[in-house]
Amino acid sequence: MSPRRNQPPKRGGAKYPDLPGAGEGDRYGGFQRTETWQGEEWSVRHVAGASAMGKRYRCPGCDQEIPSAVAHVVAWPQYGGVEDRRHWHKACWNAKDRRTSRVQRSRNAPRY
Repeated sequence: MSPRRNQPPKRGGAKYPDLPGAGEGDRYGGFQRTETWQGEEWSVRHVAGASAMGKRYRCPGCDQEIPSAVAHVVAWPQYGGVEDRRHWHKACWNAKDRRTSRVQRSRNAPRY
């Protein structure tokens, strides 16, 4: 017989529906909150890697691809629609205020 496993219950699960954040984002495996950026309210949802299966996204912060099954952040303006949602790497979203606009150059263009 195998030993009994005593594991603590998961936070925000069905056993504790009164906890803040319980039930929010269960469909996407993350939680949602509101942040202010550039003078506008943004809805920010953290997406777990297991919930991000099958699709790839382009991060607007670094212009790199977010592969399938990688945890990331989805952000959109509070009063925006579905077409305004953007998928960001977590680090890119956290560093969005420190980044400058990236100038797109061709591969052979000078850097000055």
